[in-house]
Amino acid sequence: MRHPNARKNTPNRRAVKGLLTSAAALLFALSAPNARADEFRLAMQLFLESDLRPWITDPVLIEAIRAQNDEHEGLSQSEIDALDTAWRETVDAGGSDLVDGVLTGAPADFLREQVAASSGAISEAFVMDNHGLNVASSAATSDYWQGDEDKFQMTYGAGPDAVHISDIEFDASSETYQGQISITIVDPDTGAPIGAITVGVDAQHLL
Repeated sequence: MRHPNARKNTPNRRAVKGLLTSAAALLFALSAPNARADEFRLAMQLFLESDLRPWITDPVLIEAIRAQNDEHEGLSQSEIDALDTAWRETVDAGGSDLVDGVLTGAPADFLREQVAASSGAISEAFVMDNHGLNVASSAATSDYWQGDEDKFQMTYGAGPDAVHISDIEFDASSETYQGQISITIVDPDTGAPIGAITVGVDAQHLL
């Protein structure tokens, strides 16, 4: 006979939640390649309009992009490559002045605030100048120069109204489906492109 104060032999709640999450991820993986691709894209587009548009042109970001564009005016491709190499060599080794300049200060703090306020929908956010070099980021990126990637070439390189929504991919480390929304950033005074922003989104969080 069970003692009246004895605890029931119930599974650990966290373990059960983990199993359910893994099962859901498996079902998601099986259906995502075809049936859910359009659903993902629509959800990302709606998220852009409802949640990202209100803050992606905040003055703190605009001023940071303007300042870096002035600082990097006339930068050659070899100099860009050297900066990118320096970033890659130091980002995982405790950082450097270059890395710290992107991850600290008001613009980076602002981006981290947006990530925190999204309740899990946003995984990262970073802003690029007119060369595709990082201006500010919520967390360290693997490289400093994004200029050779679609997130920059299909936004800043495509004009002031350009938006690029990446394919949704399964991230094994977080067991979530991630996508990126990238948008051209324009100067509010002239309407001319001055840079771009990329926001990483947990696609499952939106559905």
